[in-house]
Amino acid sequence: MADIHGWLIDDSPASRFQARAGRLYRIVSALARNPLAAIGAIIILALIVTAAFAPLIAGHDPLQQDLPHRLLPPSSTNWMGTDELGRDIWARVIYGSRITLVIVMLVVVLTAPAGLLIGAISGYFGGWVDRILMGVTDIFLSMPNLILALALVAALGPGIENAVIAIAVTSWPSYARIARAEVLTFRNAEFIAAVRLQGASAARVIIGHVLPLCTASLIVRVTLDMAGIILTAAGLGFIGLGAQPPLPEWGAMIARGRSFILEQWWVATMPGFAIILVSLGFCFLGDGLRDVLDPKSGER
Repeated sequence: MADIHGWLIDDSPASRFQARAGRLYRIVSALARNPLAAIGAIIILALIVTAAFAPLIAGHDPLQQDLPHRLLPPSSTNWMGTDELGRDIWARVIYGSRITLVIVMLVVVLTAPAGLLIGAISGYFGGWVDRILMGVTDIFLSMPNLILALALVAALGPGIENAVIAIAVTSWPSYARIARAEVLTFRNAEFIAAVRLQGASAARVIIGHVLPLCTASLIVRVTLDMAGIILTAAGLGFIGLGAQPPLPEWGAMIARGRSFILEQWWVATMPGFAIILVSLGFCFLGDGLRDVLDPKSGER
């Protein structure tokens, strides 16, 4: 173990793989020393495990109705009680983690690369390219995200796919702005000039040198934004524009439980707790990553 530790923290790595492994080790070590970041990482890991092994964890069919046992309080049989159709809320919350994770990952996969590429191109070329791309970006930034998402889903129709598209369309501009700001700080740096003198094309410079340098700040912003994505998806589900019944989506579960909030509080409260817990997990992890990856921080 001592040899591995020394190999990871070696100040003069012998290969690119060793350098990357050492950097990853330092990041993980710094996160482990941050209590809130560690808690956030545990919550996100629990979400992933729950989504992956939902059939083993749930214990009940989330779609199975049992009207004679409707609106039962939490018990040893139904840990979170039952809803208005007798369905086990624990099972529905567990399976709902799959829907939440799918929405978050699809939005990130669609928006982060697009925003990163647009911002990098804008910052690298400048001039009329920058004015056009940032003009379009500013148009999207000028509109409230939730209102624009609601308008898009209302036009496209309800459903998970359309909700993902709507959230993605409203999320990419912030990533483009961050990437552009990063590129402006080093586009005239000597190492960029050296790569150009070697005959590298603009595409090669952007893909091979510019984009990797913007990745750290983008990862932090993406992690912090995941909480907002979850809340937006839950909001769309709450008003009936997200996942459609009988899918166990957390926002839709809260909407159906609001009619029983005073007497059968668990119907809406349990999925609400799940949303709060996962959102806090992403926020805690994002704050920790910002402390570790921020070049101006002393905790690198």
